[in-house]
Amino acid sequence: MPLTGLPLFPLDIVLFPDEGLPLHVFEERYRQLLKDCLNANVPFGLIRYTNSTFEDVGCTARIKDVVETHTDGSSDIIVVGEERFRLLELQGNRMYRTADVDIVADVPAIVNDEERERLVAQHIKLLELAGRIPSPSSYEDRDRLSYFVGRNAGLSVDQRQMLLEMRNEAQRIHYLVGHLEAFIPAVEEAEDLRRKITSNGHFPDFPLRHDF
Repeated sequence: MPLTGLPLFPLDIVLFPDEGLPLHVFEERYRQLLKDCLNANVPFGLIRYTNSTFEDVGCTARIKDVVETHTDGSSDIIVVGEERFRLLELQGNRMYRTADVDIVADVPAIVNDEERERLVAQHIKLLELAGRIPSPSSYEDRDRLSYFVGRNAGLSVDQRQMLLEMRNEAQRIHYLVGHLEAFIPAVEEAEDLRRKITSNGHFPDFPLRHDF
């Protein structure tokens, strides 16, 4: 489905559909973007921009809440990802970039139930390693389970972009299962190493990534 004149907010991050994201908006052009989107009740496009290049695929973002507006005009907001889009044509006729885009729907595919269950089990294990207490019920009735898991799966920005560009849920789940098969043992090894170092009194602040 084509969409004309979507406001763009380029950042070196990747937003998934249904994912919440806090943003601090301080540049004047993006303060104007925020104002325009709120007034018209429309989303903007959050798309990865790195090395002076736009990625081909981004995600529309709906402003869920303006948490605080500061005296300098900047704002803290929370957005929620909605739908993927493919960049068709960039435009520069406003303070901020806009673009003609095509909303990208998933291609129908059959999800393997065993692989889906394996992904849920893997993710619960990963979160437990990170010191969290996940609820199995939070994985139920999710049409886009892959995006829910992908938010906290130790993915790099490049991997998140790759996942966003995959065209169906079955492909994304298969990719995440393979990723976690390799990632979880690495986390377990790091946890074991940290315990050993801490127990003998050396390097008590040994760094370990916790933001899975």
